[in-house]
Amino acid sequence: MGLSAIDVAVVIVYAIGIFGLAQWVSREKAGHAKTTSDYFLASKNLPWWAIGASLIAANISAEQIVGMSGSGYAIGLAIASYEWMAALTLLIVGKFFLPIFLRNEIYTMPQFLERRYGPSIRTIMAVFWLALYVFVNLTSIIWLGSIAVTKVAGIDQTLALVILGAFALLYQIKGGLKAVALTDIVQVTLLVLGGLVVAYLTLTHIGAGSIAGGWQRLTATAPDHFHMILHRGDPHYMDLPGLSVLIGGMWIANLSYWGFNQYIIQRALAARSLAEAQRGVLFAAALKLVMPVIIVLPGIAAVVLAPSLPKPDEAYPTMMRLLPTGLLGLVFAALVAAIVASTASKINSIATIFTLDLYAKFRRQPTQAEDGHAAGGERHLVRVGRITAVVAIVVAIIAARPLVGSSEQAFQFIQEFTGFFTPGITVIFLLGLFWKRANEAGAIAAAVGSVVLSYLLKVAAPGLPFMDRMGLVFLLVLALAAVVSLATPARAGADTVDTREVGYATSTGFNVGAVGVVLVLVALYATWW
Repeated sequence: MGLSAIDVAVVIVYAIGIFGLAQWVSREKAGHAKTTSDYFLASKNLPWWAIGASLIAANISAEQIVGMSGSGYAIGLAIASYEWMAALTLLIVGKFFLPIFLRNEIYTMPQFLERRYGPSIRTIMAVFWLALYVFVNLTSIIWLGSIAVTKVAGIDQTLALVILGAFALLYQIKGGLKAVALTDIVQVTLLVLGGLVVAYLTLTHIGAGSIAGGWQRLTATAPDHFHMILHRGDPHYMDLPGLSVLIGGMWIANLSYWGFNQYIIQRALAARSLAEAQRGVLFAAALKLVMPVIIVLPGIAAVVLAPSLPKPDEAYPTMMRLLPTGLLGLVFAALVAAIVASTASKINSIATIFTLDLYAKFRRQPTQAEDGHAAGGERHLVRVGRITAVVAIVVAIIAARPLVGSSEQAFQFIQEFTGFFTPGITVIFLLGLFWKRANEAGAIAAAVGSVVLSYLLKVAAPGLPFMDRMGLVFLLVLALAAVVSLATPARAGADTVDTREVGYATSTGFNVGAVGVVLVLVALYATWW
């Protein structure tokens, strides 16, 4: 396809501007050495707009834009449930989870597990998350990003992989989470504007200049792509099995991702206050409502405009060909912004978990992020975090092609693979937050049982949709964790998480906004049931 000189200039201006902004917000006062709290938690001073924008920027990347557009091409509007149900999940996280995390000054999810259960589960889950983030999430982000860059810019895909990974690394390596979060409002603005432009041009192209005409023709030409709830017999029922997206397994995936995933929740943990964190997740929930217009609609439009694509994941890059010179550069910069923001966020979370949950604990070295006071090795730990970031992106670049390149729909690949682990993760955290009798033995049983039972069900019942499998495994693992916890004694002093003085009351603004989000969701599902 290729970019014109004007398009290239727009992309270069974006790259220089966002890199410069990241370095500017990363600066420190003269004589102040960056601490672990500064680097991994943005000095615990993020405002609500940065939290909300960064939540979306971290989530919406190539795996969402390219991957979900591909699923929109193959499946239709039903894939939007991942976005719309996430909005409702964010409200639950803000009201019920964040009060406990922030009241107890939690800075990583493995740290919560140690304070609630004990050190063994912390180490187990830290290692698991590192492997998942590097070999599944990070590889998927840069692989799908490289597809888009290659299709639009016409450069070699391996070169695109290296460029994306290197830029994301350099963009955040100095400032850490602060550099990522405080620039994400720019990234999200560019992402939303660019996505709306693509949606507008695809509809007007279909409708011969009319958005309304394009929408009518699209819904008439591909009516099977406009059902939110798929019924048995639909060729994609295995991916989105009917009511399970509303009352079943999708809740397991969403609670695990938005509530207990370091990569996501780290932004809220870095808030300057609980109220600020709750305003941030409400802002993110509102943005989630419009995301399907940006990332699913172009894929559905490609059914009409490019009905013979060799792979669904080529839908979004193909739709970008409709863009005129100059505007193509802007939208391409928006796509790159999403890839870079998400990649940088993932790199920072990998560095956070390795440094604070494994390296510092192995050295038995307290950190400022942990106890609020500067420790002698703070500068060393920040350096370890930066080295970890470099190693992570190099490994991901090498592993991306063999691990993700063979997948037909990368977004669905990610969901099914992580579905082996998410039931256990959700059980561990829900019991840890709301049932004091749960202990470390029960938590470990849940972690192991989730993988074993998921594998056995996948082999024994290949016709069972993976979302239903997650729901069933969740119930089985919940029972297993409860039985093991009741059958084994709780270790004295193992639980240092205080839930007695946690308040769950939310502000009037949060409550009004939450009701608004719920009403919009009801209207959306009622319209396209």
